[in-house]
Amino acid sequence: MLEKQPVRERVSSTYVLVGLLVLGALVQTQLASALGSAARVQTALTVFVGVFVQAIPFLVLGVLVSGGIAAFVSPAVLRKVLPRNESAAIGVAGLAGMALPGCECGVVPVARRLIDQGAPSSVALAFLLSAPAINPVVLVATAVAFPGEPGMVGARFTGSLATALIMGLIWSRIGRPGWMLPRGGHDHCVSGSTRREVFFEAARHDFLQAAAFLVLGAAAAAALHVLVPPSWYERLAGQMVVAILVLAVLAVVLALCSEADAFVAASMSSLPLLPRLVFLVVGPAVDVKLFAMQAGSFGRLFAIRFAPLTFAVAVVCGTLAGYLWLGGAR
Repeated sequence: MLEKQPVRERVSSTYVLVGLLVLGALVQTQLASALGSAARVQTALTVFVGVFVQAIPFLVLGVLVSGGIAAFVSPAVLRKVLPRNESAAIGVAGLAGMALPGCECGVVPVARRLIDQGAPSSVALAFLLSAPAINPVVLVATAVAFPGEPGMVGARFTGSLATALIMGLIWSRIGRPGWMLPRGGHDHCVSGSTRREVFFEAARHDFLQAAAFLVLGAAAAAALHVLVPPSWYERLAGQMVVAILVLAVLAVVLALCSEADAFVAASMSSLPLLPRLVFLVVGPAVDVKLFAMQAGSFGRLFAIRFAPLTFAVAVVCGTLAGYLWLGGAR
């Protein structure tokens, strides 16, 4: 008889992340004590922990909702509620993002499936841009990150929704079928034979991905506090156009999770609200991670046309929304 081989459990990235978080919590006191003489390092640690701890509850809530959507909401349901008129369908798809939160990893495959099921590409793209940006989790996180500034919530909602709708309308006019892959690839974000398995796998995947970028964003916020001289912020604050463009590019490079980016933006307290608002509008619409995912799902010809145009529209919409809700450049 053959002996039964022992089953070896694979050490996944989930266990690695949990282990690192536990280790960090255990050695936090010792690390702070060892770096007691380094005031700048202590400041960086304080900023990093503050941003991470504030953002993590919203990140967890967001990935749980995203997992539920992956398991229980079919793109076929969305397709059935879309009007036949393309312009009206773009508006419905953009507003549908309010009820279907999720990170880009979950939204890109849904948009691809909508197109495969016959929805116009402009409609699917409007949904792709709105869902990560205007859902309730993101808006509540923004309100918590900017207490006393309700205009930031309204401005983010308006700028992000306008970006989604305008890009949908523009793409309905200029988009060409040859710019997109004719068939969708496999859904690399969600797997499982039952809804329960799909839920946990989607939530696990989104959490690991979002947490990794949250760590990057918190580290960047800490570095900006201690490495960039205060005089640079003062000069940047005095040049509004330059500040808007710099933070827009920073949003593309950092590629933060939309459930957590508000806390990173709030940490840049030396800068005016308007550039930080543009940072929040641009980030969920176009970043390096989203560009790569779009290229993989829709093709390079699509990504190299869609991403730069989305960047320009998001900057303009974010700026105009800021003037409308924040009372000008402040």
